[in-house]
Amino acid sequence: MLEGKVVLITGAGGGIGRDFALAMAKAGANVLVNDLGTSVKGEGASTTPAQKVVDEIRAAGCTAAASTDSVADWASANRIVQAALDAFGRIDVVVNNAGILRDRFFFNMSVEEWKAVIDVHLNGSFYVSRAAANHFKSQESGAHIHMTSTSGLVGNLGQANYSAAKLGIVGLSKSIALDMARYHVRSNCIAPFAWSRMIGSIPTETPDQQARVEKLKSMETAKIAPLAVFLASDAAKDVSGQIFGVRANEIFLFSQNRPLRSVHRDGGWTPETVASQAIPALRAHFYPLERSQDVFSWDPI
Repeated sequence: MLEGKVVLITGAGGGIGRDFALAMAKAGANVLVNDLGTSVKGEGASTTPAQKVVDEIRAAGCTAAASTDSVADWASANRIVQAALDAFGRIDVVVNNAGILRDRFFFNMSVEEWKAVIDVHLNGSFYVSRAAANHFKSQESGAHIHMTSTSGLVGNLGQANYSAAKLGIVGLSKSIALDMARYHVRSNCIAPFAWSRMIGSIPTETPDQQARVEKLKSMETAKIAPLAVFLASDAAKDVSGQIFGVRANEIFLFSQNRPLRSVHRDGGWTPETVASQAIPALRAHFYPLERSQDVFSWDPI
């Protein structure tokens, strides 16, 4: 499905990104494997993860090149895109998969922990997408695939930085889809459910946490790759601005924010009438303080 296309995948040195790289290459793409080689917290750097995936792809008779620049800086993000151009002469797909975690309850989260996660997930997705945008625009084709999370779409404890970044990515993806539609460039999000190195950092101190992690362990990262390959292909030319989820053998289409209900009062509102009339009328439609595991409470299929 991807014969002749050039696919850039960030954070492709392991986990979901690695499976994307292997699947894209198997589908015929030339793959730029980008990975800074850091820890889950974004510490350190190594060329080994990216090169190892490149070696796997080449051993399977497919084509790949490595990049070890960071997504979290505008100049280095441009170097990532340039690496794809240097290696393969064009770029057709950007997969924004790179990520780190600095989990902590909001009231204890430091400014550094906030900024580090925002820089990689949200700013990184913008930088790499923007660096590729002019190439997509001039060739009047291209696809962006961004990784979001139910931590942002639904909610989760101790992840204010990650949740904000992942929900921000949804807004970024929709804006790209709208702004680039005239150039036949599309943009979509995937919320993955799978056991990976990042998910492996979830605390397992309580029975509830332990049960959640055991469910996640049964969900393979490779299950997410087929949807990503489809979204990268010409078969998805009319699919843009959407939010998908993959959970083992399930594929979800997520809702997007729309009004649920309205109330009207002739002459306008006062704080008192808001309290006595508007809120009671709207309360039945309030969302509870749910987390991802509360909404997706059944075992993976």
